[in-house]
Amino acid sequence: MQIIQTPLDGVIAPSFYNLHRDVTDNKYTHYWLKGGRGSTKSSFVSTEIILGMMKDPNANAVVIRKVGQYLKDSVHGQLIWAINKLGVTHLWKVKLSPLEIIYERTGQRILFRGADKPAKLKSTKVSKGYIRYIWYEEVDEFAGIEEIRTINQSLMRGGNSFSVFYSYNPPKSQRNWVNSETVKIQTDRENNASATVHHSTYLTVPREWLGGDFFLEAEHLKKTKPEAYAHEYMGEVTGTGGEVFTNIKLERIPDEQIRSFDKIRRGIDFGYADDPFVYITAHYDSKYKRLYIFDEIYIKGLSNAKAAELIKERPKYNQCIICDSAEPKSIAELRSLGLRVKGARKGPDSVEYGIKFLQSLEEIIIDNIRCPNTANEFYNYELIPDGSDGFKDGYPDKDNHTIDAVRYALEDDTSNKKVKVYNRREIGL
Repeated sequence: MQIIQTPLDGVIAPSFYNLHRDVTDNKYTHYWLKGGRGSTKSSFVSTEIILGMMKDPNANAVVIRKVGQYLKDSVHGQLIWAINKLGVTHLWKVKLSPLEIIYERTGQRILFRGADKPAKLKSTKVSKGYIRYIWYEEVDEFAGIEEIRTINQSLMRGGNSFSVFYSYNPPKSQRNWVNSETVKIQTDRENNASATVHHSTYLTVPREWLGGDFFLEAEHLKKTKPEAYAHEYMGEVTGTGGEVFTNIKLERIPDEQIRSFDKIRRGIDFGYADDPFVYITAHYDSKYKRLYIFDEIYIKGLSNAKAAELIKERPKYNQCIICDSAEPKSIAELRSLGLRVKGARKGPDSVEYGIKFLQSLEEIIIDNIRCPNTANEFYNYELIPDGSDGFKDGYPDKDNHTIDAVRYALEDDTSNKKVKVYNRREIGL
């Protein structure tokens, strides 16, 4: 029996060559594969699973879609394509009921499951070896990373090496969980060393694989509807039009740079019931219109006394903090605990004015390692659709606690005035 050792030419596109080596070398556990139409990401995954199982007699695979009824006409057919393309059809047995593909030499299995039947997923077992390969096709259809994590915990048992593939066309909205997850992986390599993100497009695929008509249709859409082309063919997150902040940059801000900040702004948004207590520290560069957010406290059920204790652990904590003025008792308590605090002036349209000011900045740089909740809220903040391809008036008052704290912190900057020097009576000293 001959197993293809270098299945590159004619099977996987050149843009996947390096990723193929990574899979072969077990460099990562989680492979997030995003791309547009015709990028051949699904062809790559199916090829890797077939090759990997033929090399490892203990390896089995589970292929998952959110809705089980779509398995047969998508991933099942794609894996049969890979078997045929690799010239090993005679070594595999295809079953339709239940939906399985079996490597006849060893009895290894590729199982197909729908996440719409969780009990069936939890009871997934193999008689020989373990489930080494997991493939989530159209992973953006799943509810979120928590659902994925739960499934992985059920399936990733009994082995030392795993390869989990997540293939999808990126949703338009930057707030979609899968887009947020891949941004997190790319910007926080230290905590996501076992995962990688790969982006592919049809432009890296040999023309004859897709056919001339495919390229003609792509070019036509590029000329007539460039935004649709960017999303559908290039796999770009073009947005829904409802994103409030399009000037966000998520990156680690070095300690040395933080030590150089000299225009520090601090804000507090008090928690209500299940809402968190939020404290934000930022530096505002008014010359270049850049805001750097580099510290947060974001805790539910936090007492004012404990909050004051945590704030006092911060460097130069005794600078003035602007708080939500709707909580005068909390402000008074924080003063009694030794913090220099003052209620925000607010006023008519202060929310809209503050957000428009933040939108006008060249960049809002958020250290998403130090401030994960701030990054999440700013990145995912969107207008509410009205159901008629438009959006409701006003900014949503939901999942915006850090945004409110930042607005309070920048209150003097948003009013286009010099930063006010509060007298000792105003700040409770």
